Order: sequence, then C-alpha cells, then structure tokens
Amino acid sequence: MLIVVLLLILILVILLVTNVRVVPQATVFVTERLGAYNGTWETGVHVKLPFVDRIARKVSLKEQVMDFPPQPVITKDNVTIQIDTIVFYQITDAKLYTYGVEHPLLAIEALTATTLRNIIGDMELDHTLTSRDVINSKITATLDSATDKWGIKVNRVELKNIMPPAEIQDAMEKQMKAERERREAILRAEGEKRSQILVAEGEKESAILRADAVREQKIREAQGEAEAVMLVQQALADSIKLLNEAAPSQPVLTIKAYEALEKVADGKSTKIILPTEIASMASLVTAIKEVGATPSPDEKR
Repeated sequence: MLIVVLLLILILVILLVTNVRVVPQATVFVTERLGAYNGTWETGVHVKLPFVDRIARKVSLKEQVMDFPPQPVITKDNVTIQIDTIVFYQITDAKLYTYGVEHPLLAIEALTATTLRNIIGDMELDHTLTSRDVINSKITATLDSATDKWGIKVNRVELKNIMPPAEIQDAMEKQMKAERERREAILRAEGEKRSQILVAEGEKESAILRADAVREQKIREAQGEAEAVMLVQQALADSIKLLNEAAPSQPVLTIKAYEALEKVADGKSTKIILPTEIASMASLVTAIKEVGATPSPDEKR
C-alpha cells in the first residue's frame, strides 16, 4: 500500500514538472485546450492541464529578417532582370500568425515576388536602377497592408541586388566609360580655356601697365618742360621788370637790342636786317673801338 502511494506521488510530481512552462522575454506561447484556441501565454511561469492543454506554437516577437532568392522580373522595356529582396518583419499578433495562414513565410515570399513584378512591370530598366527607394516604399506599403490579417507587421523591404543580363551590363559599362571620357574631355577643355583666359588677362594687364608707364613718363616730361619754360619766362619777366625799374636810356636799350640780335644770329643765320637806330649805334660802337685801340709799331712809323 505504501508503494502505491509513493508511486502516485511520484507520478504527480512528474506531471507537475512536465506541465510547468516558463515563457522567456520577447516570446509568447499559443495554447490550445482540447484542440481549440485557449490563450496566449506572455512572459512568465505558466501551468497547463495535463492531457488537456497543449502548446500549439512558440512565437518570437523580435524583428526578423528574411532574405529571398533572386526573382526574375520583366521591365516595361522587356528586359529580364534578377532581383533579390530582404524583408524585415515583426509578429504583432501570435493568434493570427498561428491561425491566419498555413505557411506565413512562404506567403510573404510569394506576395513579395508578385508585388515586385507588378511594380517593375510599369518601369523601364534605367528608371528601375535609379529608383530603389521608390520601389522599396511601394513594396513595403503593399506587404504591410496584406499581412495585417496574418498578425505580421512588415517594417521595411530592401532590394538587395538588381542584376541585368550580361549583355546589358556590358553595354552599361561601355556607356559609363564613354560618359567618363566625355566628362574628362570637357574638364580638359575647360581647363585649357581657363588657362588661355588667364594668359590673355595677364597680357592685357601687362599692356595696360606699360601704357600707363609710358603715359606717366610723357606727362612727367611735359610737366618738366612746362616748368622749364615757366622758369625761363619768369626769369625774362623779372629781368624786364628790373630793367624797367632802372629806367634805362635810349643808348642802353639799343645796346641790349644789339646783344639780343647777336644771340639770335648765333652763327646760324646768313643775313640779319638791322633797324636804322641799331645800325647807327653799331657804327658808333665800332668807331669807338677803333679809336681806343693802341696803334701797332708799324703804324707809328
């Protein structure tokens, strides 16, 4: 009898231990009772009824990532490209996730592929290659709306890679090479143009400086000549003023006129016409010189 009691106690302990569950953080357990949904266990310790309750699914509430293999997609200009996508999603309702769709991940993959084909089908290849953000936004909005009834929140979708056919890639590389060469030629031409402009501007400034220097030199020479003429005229005016203040007699004026004529002749004129007064004065001066001259020994004899 004691053995039976001990055996029953052992069975009860085993049942108790095996039916106690600890739910970890960021995880929920979906439980069923007699095949029907019973509840969702949050983080903590829970006990289920033996042979009545069962854990239908353990669901992680963390954000998860799915990397889908490349999908063949045809663009609007009939180019077949391979696109592989990455989906970032999070389960928000464990009950809908468990009972909403049979294979949630497979459903998301199929929905992503069909949505991608619909979007890319309305875009040309060049637009597809340069519109990743637009494509990502459209796919994210479509998937998020479609997966709400599955208890899934699609946070974002990223195009991991877009792979055109080999011949298209080769043509694109040649186009890019030609574009780089064109830009290089433009930059070289702009550099040469700028260099010529700088040289021309330098020559222009140099010519202006030379012209300014010549003009300044001529101005200074003219100013010097003008000052010299002014000084001469001033000296002449002063001499005339002094002569007028001295009140010279007629013979003195005649002699001064004669001196002026000598300077005018200066050995460069061959004929000089003298006024009568000056000619008479000149004869008189000559006579005085002859009278005052000392006679030579021959003349004394």
